[in-house]
Amino acid sequence: MRMGVLDVGSNTVRLVIAETDGAVPLPVHTAKRRLRLSAHVERGGHLPAEQVDLLVEAVKEARHEGKRWGVAQPFAFATAIVRDAPNRSEVLGRIAAEGGVPLHVLPGEVEAELTFLAARRWMGWRAGPLALLDIGGGSLEVAFGRSRLPDFAISLPLGANRLTREFFRSQDPPSPHRTRLLRRHVRHQLRDVAARIRWEAPRTAVVTSRVFQQLGRLCGAAPGRSGPFTSRSMTRADLGRAVQQLAALPAAERALLPGISLARAPQSLAGAIVAHTTMKLMGIDEVAVCPWALREGVLLRCIEDGSSDWWDAYGLHAEEAAAEAGATAPMLLRPLREAEPGRVPTTASSGQRPG
Repeated sequence: MRMGVLDVGSNTVRLVIAETDGAVPLPVHTAKRRLRLSAHVERGGHLPAEQVDLLVEAVKEARHEGKRWGVAQPFAFATAIVRDAPNRSEVLGRIAAEGGVPLHVLPGEVEAELTFLAARRWMGWRAGPLALLDIGGGSLEVAFGRSRLPDFAISLPLGANRLTREFFRSQDPPSPHRTRLLRRHVRHQLRDVAARIRWEAPRTAVVTSRVFQQLGRLCGAAPGRSGPFTSRSMTRADLGRAVQQLAALPAAERALLPGISLARAPQSLAGAIVAHTTMKLMGIDEVAVCPWALREGVLLRCIEDGSSDWWDAYGLHAEEAAAEAGATAPMLLRPLREAEPGRVPTTASSGQRPG
């Protein structure tokens, strides 16, 4: 059986087709279209009509591509770039009506939980108590757990694209003063979450996302051509040196460094600062770089549950119900881990430390 995942992110719209007959989603085809939505976000986070037009066309193309590979309707979701947009309902409505695909909005905490599931399956049970870090364009996801799904998961507005716009928009390279301001902002946002991770004392720390993969390559990890099964890691000391290197260069010159793509070069410094500051505050000296992330987590959840019923809670109908209730969709949705039999919900996602 084949399944597809369509991921609308800050930079690209990516389709992944995978064989799911076994316990592992095996990719058979991938396609992407680079839209760089985050570069065109208007003041207040609105997605302009021109970019929504491009997004609708990209979704149409991905749907036709999926059909060619035997997937009639992919699991389609949008991350923070759409989730945080004030005109989110309009965007979702147009994509459903014109693109023919119901684009789901996943709360950040659910993104963290699904990514944790993917990392857990990739790393295996020998990893023990596991901490997960995932830096996207709009948010940073953090999770910790000892089992299949995390005991603690949270999403913070510390994405590489978001912070580049807020702190470095007019400076390339940014001044030391702006860099210090960003680091101070990250420390403030992470204070309580970092205390929780230090308290849990994870045995293994794992990172996912293109931001971390490119930083890992810059810090000496093997290139992508070595294949997904090559072990990759990154130390905090190496990352600290990478921050200094990136801070001294304009974006065009960063793109010449190992692992740093031209499209992501402008946000690479902000991503590196978030990564290094997070590791330092959490007392993490080294991380493993995992090739599986949110897309694989969606597929694994469906494979292991034998059903996609849980997915329906995040569709357009949830958005409409939220609007009628005068709330936002994420407020109406339960975290996945609370649906696990015998699991006691935690309050730690609000940033509280255990008593």
